[in-house]
Amino acid sequence: MKALAARRHDRRAPVVLLLLALLLTGALYAVVAPTSADAAPAAATGDVETGEKLFQANCATCHGPDATGTQDVPSLVGVGAAAVDFQVGTGRMPMQMNGPQAQAKPVQFDEEQIAALAAYVASLGPGPAIPTAEQVDPALGDAASGMALFRTNCAMCHNAVGAGGALSQGKWAPNLWETTPTHLYEAMATGPQSMPVFNDATLTPDEKRDIIAFLDLQGEATPGGIDLGSLGPVSEGLWAWVVGMGLLIGAAVWIGARSS
Repeated sequence: MKALAARRHDRRAPVVLLLLALLLTGALYAVVAPTSADAAPAAATGDVETGEKLFQANCATCHGPDATGTQDVPSLVGVGAAAVDFQVGTGRMPMQMNGPQAQAKPVQFDEEQIAALAAYVASLGPGPAIPTAEQVDPALGDAASGMALFRTNCAMCHNAVGAGGALSQGKWAPNLWETTPTHLYEAMATGPQSMPVFNDATLTPDEKRDIIAFLDLQGEATPGGIDLGSLGPVSEGLWAWVVGMGLLIGAAVWIGARSS
């Protein structure tokens, strides 16, 4: 103990203690850190060989024959099966034309072809897998929790109820009411277009399902009366101000006409 007490005054002691603290912190983080969605197994049930043929015929022109992308087109290595299922399954890919944002359009491939394309891209590198039916079942989610999560993480772009909204530079956040639960989950896991990636460390699989449960309840009924387009409190307040001022002005004109 006397030896340790004597070395405590050594100039190198703070540096040694700092290194030990960093090593201990790193070891603890490696043990308790949750697994990232990017490291999830890239499971897909399609035929990889068929998917490669489809890719070379329909996607290689933009993404390159080895899917590593170009200066203007992203690489698909490591994007996972979920990204392919979302982009191709919603008709965004193959992209109809160049623009600030890919538009959803009629889907070009059937389910087996999409599964094959997803399997081929998944074989190129690990990435988010296509979620299971249980993972996206809104009946198993908590809509109240999903509302809080959605308004914290998504409402600034997609509106408080998922009705969508305009973004900068000609982009927009789409309305989510007609999006399937599987595509909602895949969008959160892969971050298409301007959307950030919500991996499992940011939103757990259960929290993603809660958000799906919340969105499943939107668009069918308006519990608060007239929704005025569901564009949020600013637009609704503007309408209330315009209508209210109009009524006040009308009342003032009527009173003035009566008094004269």
